[in-house]
Amino acid sequence: MSSGLSSRPRNGRTLEASVLTACHATQSSHRQSSHMDTRSTTPIAQSRVATIQAKPQAVVVDLATSAVVVIDMQNDFGAEGGMFHRAGIDISMIQQAVAPTSNMLAAARRNGLPIIYLKMAFKADLSDAGPVDSPSYARHQLLGVGTMVRAPDGSESRVLIRDTWNTDILSELAPEPDDIVLYKHRFSGFFETELDSVLKQLGTKHLIVAGCTTSICVEATIRDAMFRDYSCVLLEDCTAEPIGHGLARSNHDASLLAIQLLHGWTSCSDEFVRSLAALGDTLAAGTPQH
Repeated sequence: MSSGLSSRPRNGRTLEASVLTACHATQSSHRQSSHMDTRSTTPIAQSRVATIQAKPQAVVVDLATSAVVVIDMQNDFGAEGGMFHRAGIDISMIQQAVAPTSNMLAAARRNGLPIIYLKMAFKADLSDAGPVDSPSYARHQLLGVGTMVRAPDGSESRVLIRDTWNTDILSELAPEPDDIVLYKHRFSGFFETELDSVLKQLGTKHLIVAGCTTSICVEATIRDAMFRDYSCVLLEDCTAEPIGHGLARSNHDASLLAIQLLHGWTSCSDEFVRSLAALGDTLAAGTPQH
């Protein structure tokens, strides 16, 4: 079993890389066939190109090469009884991001976009948390990583440990059977995970990003995505950050600015949903896409 994929699915399908290749072979073939055949003047299939109003400018994405990535929207960060809540960290802004994220996911699924969930979690023995004198290990210990706790249903669970209630996706955003769920053990979703290979197998170029927290795991993942030449659109109302929340200039705001200026684009869930609806209206009317 590959280290980044869950061995015991709790919410959503988890796949080994070899299975992923087989499962998405047909889908990848379909995506490739949607482009213009350069040997002919006749398009094989009508392209699905959407324009999303964003900052610093509108961004054009082809749904055939797009995927949604939802980062760490799990109980330890956004639910009462989770790690943040137990540590006294305000989770209200993460909870406020749930409804727009749910709406965005519904629109993405209606349009056939792949949905990839990332979950921050360590192995039960903390062997992937880093050496005991490393910043990763030490900082997570301050938040009680590995501590035995009771889940809301009374069952035993552990803080930020794989295959427990603590690292399940928030129930309102629970993955569906065809969604992909990957574990990560550092802030970036690309660090020692299968994310890059999965995206390549899907033929992905554009990432629609949601999750928490904005200045930590979300920004780290977007930075790494940009280094790998993916184009990211972060939906501002589908992300949140407790650090500096309520200040005149929060970490959330600073990350949005950095992403707008250097790493990608920012938009909002309403604009994303609207762009997909507009595309559907255009295709239904039979207007050629350019």
